[in-house]
Amino acid sequence: MTLQFDPYIQQVLAAGAGPRGSSRFAAWHPGDVYGLRLILNDGLSQLAALPSTPSVQTSAFTAQHADGTSVDLRWYRKDESAGGPAVVFFHGGARIAGSVDLYDPLVRMLVDWAGVPFLSVEYRLAPEAGGAAAVHDGLLAVEWLIDHHETLDIDPARIAVMGDSAGGGIAAGVAVLARDTGIELARQILIYPMLDDRTVSPDVELSPAAAMFSYEFNRTAWESLLDDVPRDSADHLLAAPARTPDLRGVAPAYIEVGELDIFRDEDVRYAQQLWRAGVATDLHVRSGYPHAFDVLLLGSPSAVRHRDERVRVLQSF
Repeated sequence: MTLQFDPYIQQVLAAGAGPRGSSRFAAWHPGDVYGLRLILNDGLSQLAALPSTPSVQTSAFTAQHADGTSVDLRWYRKDESAGGPAVVFFHGGARIAGSVDLYDPLVRMLVDWAGVPFLSVEYRLAPEAGGAAAVHDGLLAVEWLIDHHETLDIDPARIAVMGDSAGGGIAAGVAVLARDTGIELARQILIYPMLDDRTVSPDVELSPAAAMFSYEFNRTAWESLLDDVPRDSADHLLAAPARTPDLRGVAPAYIEVGELDIFRDEDVRYAQQLWRAGVATDLHVRSGYPHAFDVLLLGSPSAVRHRDERVRVLQSF
């Protein structure tokens, strides 16, 4: 029996959800990174339809690299959360698209569900800033949060990094860089993470199901990110953490990926790499689900189950 979409997912995709629902999709061609940015941002703009969360408050901050480069940060908190864990969050968008603003409704929802404060990072995008720039922005955000833990009333020993898709790959890279710089993170929460620039050759079983993120999209994004980055350099390994030769000592991991996601195999392999390195790793492969399945499922009967699982993870460190 061939791999098949979950019936609810199939229905939502048939109604025009995902990149193919963008008016720009038909004119797009592989290699067009700016066209892909517009298509992905069109899809992410649909997050604005999520329910409002008046109990979640936000504040704007800025962190600065030693060279003067600024990184904007947005702090999310529910009134009752104090003195506990916090999450440094990286949005999705294939490393070339997305923003803190586009992800604002989703981050608000996660904070509202779990009661755990989030710091959302406006990391630099490719092609304007390629290589490991976003990972360094991520570590800067972690360091900033540690430095400001008293003001923000969080426990610096209970900081996790989290992201979905491209953001999951950045979170994984930050976990490696944090280990290398002596920062002990409590958790890395990787939601269908984009980890490996070698996932560019179509899989005969997965290609027909790549409705939310295709191999052509992936190749275009990675080529944009790694243009002029020397192969197997430190920047390359941080940008594509699946290439990291030694994962010993990184934070315990939680990984989720759909069975019909082109990132499935690289994510499963990454979990295996973590296990071989002695890193506690909780891996979940979701049957019948493609990339970005959690967003597609928000109106479904399964939504409560997935919400409860995310809350469990966010309250587990």
